Amino acid sequence: MNLPNVLTISRIVLAIVLVFLLEEGSLTGNILAVIVFTTASLTDFCDGHFARTKGSVSNFGKIMDPVADKILLLSAFGVLAHIGRIAWWMFIVIAVREILVTASRLMIMRQGQVLAAESAGKIKTVVQIIAVSAILIYLVVQQSCQAAHSEYWIFWFSIVQRIWLGLNDVLMLAAVILTVYSGIDYFRKK
Repeated sequence: MNLPNVLTISRIVLAIVLVFLLEEGSLTGNILAVIVFTTASLTDFCDGHFARTKGSVSNFGKIMDPVADKILLLSAFGVLAHIGRIAWWMFIVIAVREILVTASRLMIMRQGQVLAAESAGKIKTVVQIIAVSAILIYLVVQQSCQAAHSEYWIFWFSIVQRIWLGLNDVLMLAAVILTVYSGIDYFRKK
């Protein structure tokens, strides 16, 4: 097994760790969740980069790289919906698209073809990663301010909170729109 494939598999393992950390709900758990999610997201860039530059692109990687992305992001979105940080309908729309595209890819693979990820899908993944990252960082900042028990920090955070929550909503809406668009684009080109 080559390095890109190991990185892809590590992203799946990190997704499981991320779920446990976010479900814990503690400040420490959320800080570690940011670190784990960032690390997992970086493996997405690194596995593709290493596969292309080292000439180790494989059919396993072409299939499992997008699957690992879906596992990571659906795990994050699912927990964020469960703890009330994103709307359930957003998670459902994203999950349905990801399941339909993955099922289609697997059926095509059974016919002996392997499809690499399209550019719309890659852009969608980047926006989803940014949206999840923003929400995770928000959780850490919110809990840090609450833990400080400082009127000063709570005052400033209450001002910033409205802007940040608005930004999170915009990022999530963009992620949902791009998710739907990339799904339509995938099936249109298929």
